Amino acid sequence: MDKRVLLPTDYSKNAFNAITYAQELYKNVRCDFYVLNAYQVSGYTLESMRVPEPGEPFYEAAKRKSEEEMGRLVHMLKASSKNPKHKFHGLSMFNSLVEAVRHTIKKNDIDAIVMGTKGVTGSKTRIFGTNTVHLMENIRQCPVIAVPNDYVFVPLKVIVFPTDFKSNFRKKEITILKEIAELHGSMIYIVHMDKDKDGKLSESEEANKNLLLDILEGTDHDIHWMSSTNIGKGIETFLENMGGEMVAFLNRKHPFLWAILANPLVKEIGYDPKVPILELNDNEEK
Repeated sequence: MDKRVLLPTDYSKNAFNAITYAQELYKNVRCDFYVLNAYQVSGYTLESMRVPEPGEPFYEAAKRKSEEEMGRLVHMLKASSKNPKHKFHGLSMFNSLVEAVRHTIKKNDIDAIVMGTKGVTGSKTRIFGTNTVHLMENIRQCPVIAVPNDYVFVPLKVIVFPTDFKSNFRKKEITILKEIAELHGSMIYIVHMDKDKDGKLSESEEANKNLLLDILEGTDHDIHWMSSTNIGKGIETFLENMGGEMVAFLNRKHPFLWAILANPLVKEIGYDPKVPILELNDNEEK
């Protein structure tokens, strides 16, 4: 299966680490990696009336800096990669990150995005950097994989998929989860996070569970029930007890996912991801 993977970068160590992770994740797959830097000009925003024009000194300086750094990065990636299956393409674009990503997805038929959880600022009070959260909130055309800072790729023996079974499932949302599991021979642990602590499913929840099992047919998977009033701590406990090298979430703009992503303070939600996050979405244009 050939893949087109988008790798946003702000030229930070964290962004480079995510690029390295993507290379390992898709080591056995023919991949075109699109490395993207979305740059802006200090003092200007795309939402304001003051938009710099090509030819203006500030615009040209920002453009030149982005393109020079991109040239160095892509040259290094091509020189260091020993994988004949992988190709690298550098893209520098004046735009907000979200709009630059949207444009690149559409133009290059991107299958997945892999990026760091934090950018160059690396705020210690935020679990996910602003750019990562913005992409997860606004990009629906393809899944996003967020890689924690300094995380080193290890074989994916287990992928943890927490769900409350309150939403139905669609094949197109689950495709990348199945692909990654099959690519690495991973076990998918479906973890039913039950706040009510009784373990019982309603009729609709039971139907959603059976639909998910049908979609996952052909992959190794198992269902675990877990009682937890705090989703973040529940996932953390499960990872500690059962292991896991990736956590997958279904993004339907409901509190189950955003209870973890939207609140920026680690101490308030109690979940600082130690393994990559795979955000699944419904691929609807937005």
